[in-house]
Amino acid sequence: MDTDQIHRDATAPPTETRLVEVVMPEMLNHQGTLFGGDALAMMDTAGFVAATRHSRSVTVTAHVADVDYLAPVSQGQILEVVARVVATGRTSMTVVVSMVAEDLLSGDRALAGTGRFTFVALDADGVPVPVPPLAG
Repeated sequence: MDTDQIHRDATAPPTETRLVEVVMPEMLNHQGTLFGGDALAMMDTAGFVAATRHSRSVTVTAHVADVDYLAPVSQGQILEVVARVVATGRTSMTVVVSMVAEDLLSGDRALAGTGRFTFVALDADGVPVPVPPLAG
């Protein structure tokens, strides 16, 4: 195993953002599953990081669309939120977000939610600024 290569790979510019969280009791709703507001906040955070990395500008959420909760997420499961910039406009970016629930002991994984977010890049005065196009 070439640990130096592993470390070099870890510092390569990412093409997606991944946030991982363990679902804790304070994150549950009255049904004992992940509260939708917490899920949405994690999706928005992952999208924000992906958009900011792409634009290297301050970004804000401009629009949230097509958020679907597909499966319940239980206490103790791992929630992995994956965000990727899939389109750019002049000052905006579309980010697709997937939310995957994983059972820590069995390793079973299921798509628990999806969403589509639009972020706008801003300058220091809060004025929209151009973003780079997607590579390739």
